[in-house]
Parts: sequence; C-alpha cells; structure tokens
Amino acid sequence: MKKLLRGSQLVLESELIPQGYIYTEDAKIKAAGKGNGEAYVADADEIIELRSTDVVAPGFIDLHIHGAGGADVMDGDREALKTMANLLPAEGTTSFQATTITQKHEAIEQAIANCVGFVKEENTGASVVGIHVEGPFIHEARKGAQPLEFICDPSIDLMQRWIDIGEGLIKQVTLAPEKEQGLELVRFLKNEAVNASIGHSDAVYSQVKEAVEAGLNQVTHLYNGMRGLHHREPGVAGASLLLNDLSVELIVDGIHIHPKMVEHAFRSKGVDHCLLITDSMRAKGLGDGRSDLGGQDVYVDGLEATLSDGTLAGSVLKMNQAVRNMCAFTNCTLAEAVQMAAYNPAQKLGIEDRKGSLAEGKDADIAVLNENLDVILTICGGEIVFKEGQ
Repeated sequence: MKKLLRGSQLVLESELIPQGYIYTEDAKIKAAGKGNGEAYVADADEIIELRSTDVVAPGFIDLHIHGAGGADVMDGDREALKTMANLLPAEGTTSFQATTITQKHEAIEQAIANCVGFVKEENTGASVVGIHVEGPFIHEARKGAQPLEFICDPSIDLMQRWIDIGEGLIKQVTLAPEKEQGLELVRFLKNEAVNASIGHSDAVYSQVKEAVEAGLNQVTHLYNGMRGLHHREPGVAGASLLLNDLSVELIVDGIHIHPKMVEHAFRSKGVDHCLLITDSMRAKGLGDGRSDLGGQDVYVDGLEATLSDGTLAGSVLKMNQAVRNMCAFTNCTLAEAVQMAAYNPAQKLGIEDRKGSLAEGKDADIAVLNENLDVILTICGGEIVFKEGQ
C-alpha cells in the first residue's frame, strides 16, 4: 500500500519545513521533503490531504511507560500489552519500552517473558522495542512509589537470568549504583549493551561520577526519586546536569518537575541529551479515581497521581502533551521537542537506523498533529492505526 501525505508542515530531521510531503510504501518511508510530492501522485494508492497548520512528525518513542487504559506491563499477559499498543497511537506514540516495577522476582520474570512473546506475535498499533527494568536494585530512601518490601541489592547473577529470559529485549535497567555491587552491575550492563540508568538513588556526586566512569549513561525521571541538588552536595540531580555522558529522562507534565526546572535541565543538557517520557501507569485514560501501581492504591486527580501518603506515583501524561509542554516551558522549537520524543529515544535504544525520524528507508511510523499538537492521525508500519474521531 502506497500512501502520500501532503499539504502540511513536516518535521524532517532537525528542521520544520513549512510545506512538505511524505511518501510511504508498505512499511517503509520512500521519500520525504519540501513541496507537495507531485511526482508520487500517480503511484499512490491513497493520498491524504492535510491542512497547512497540521504537522507531520516521526512517531514518538516512550522509553518509560508502565501502563495505560487499565493495563500494566506487570499484568504479565498479552492482553495488557495489546491494550497499551492500541491506545498509545492516540497520543502519537508508535513504539514503547515496556517498563517493569520493583516486585517479586517471579512477577518481573513473567512480565519480561510476556514481552518477548508479544514481540514475536503479529500485532497492530505501537510496537514494543525494548524492556526497561526499573528496580528492584534501588535505594530504600529514594523508593518513591516503588514497593519497599521487594527492593534488593544489585545482583549480576539475577540480572543475567533476566537478560537470558529477555532474549535481547532488555535495553535499560534503573538502579542505585551506590549500593553494594552497584558499580559491578553497571559494568556488566555496559558489556551487555544495556543502558544503565541511575534512578531511585541516594548517591552523592562523587558516586555518580564513579558510576559514569563504569558505564552509567542515563538518568531515570530527572529530579524525581533521587538525592536533590544542594549547594554543598550536588547529589544525583546536580551530577545529572553536569556530567556530559548522561542523558536525562524528563516527565514534563508540570507536576513532577516545575516548568522552570525543566528549562534548567534543557539549558544544562541541550537538546541532544533530553528524553521525553510519560512514566504513565494503568490509570492513564481512565479519568479521576482509584487505580493501582505495583499492588499499591493510587489516587488520580486531574494530571496528578499519588499514593495514599501523598507520594507521587507515575503519571497519566500523554506524549503529545509532553511535547506541547516542552515547547511552552523551555521555548524550544517544535522540531527540538520532537527530537527529544522520537530521535533521541531511538538513539538510546540503538534503533535510529530505522526509527526516530522521517528519513528515507526508515519505518513508516508517523504522527500527524494539529496546530494545538493534538493527534489527528497515527501510522504504524505504514498502516493507519489511529484517526481522530474514529
């Protein structure tokens, strides 16, 4: 099936083209550029005429998401992942990294194995492009909404078992490197080509620096679940902003991070080292009320989700909202915000050769947004999987 989308603005690499087109054949992008794509009209099976105020962007990639629509990765069954895969295109997300939570080892293993099975099946909607193991190798003092009773010290043997079960799908592990055997686990992950990400950590600056030297390269939800920035001890947050080898995840919902601290992170790290995530959970899309995260009750009020003690617990943020907020909070360009939601995550996963931008030869994963950055159309692998109003 050959599709031609034209008449809109187009995010092509780091540039926003005022009028452009994109031509796809089956699951791949065949051409994209300035103009109206007149050369492809005769061959196209479907021509989608867009408004000049619409924006065609590469599909977003969510590196850190637990659930949506009543489903959670830790449910450990195919239907949960199918629910997520079918819902996420409505926010422009075409790929995601299924994220586990600190739980019993058996529950984590079931979730990992389930993801592997899901990827091997023929599925529609957003695709699982990795597994993010968040915990249980974290610090009790910075657990946030991670269940305390299942936190344990880093273990290479256990991680090796999970990597074997994951059959190469585990791409990121969130850990506290200051814990016993933490640095050894970081070195092990580097050798396994898995991104070691500091999170739920009480490390001081010198410990973070040592971990970076061992191979740490990412920061899980910057500012949240970590030793904060202090003028006498930079902590994890300060080290994250200062150390060039670290890319930082940002939950840009206006709740997890003050808008000015989002701006601070953007100015400190630059566009190439910021990663927009949702950290959303099963409550996303269900409205206000009680939900669940890792066996704990969560209460949702608007965009805020908390445990019964008031601790922030994941989010109900959508990726297109994160892109919109990033532009508003930092005055970055739309092309820059899209880079942080698509290309940068693809690069962290090592799949930038096929995802993350609208370059010729890449997968036809496309999000079409209106002038308010609401999603009006999403294409996954060359197929329309979401259309506004349908």
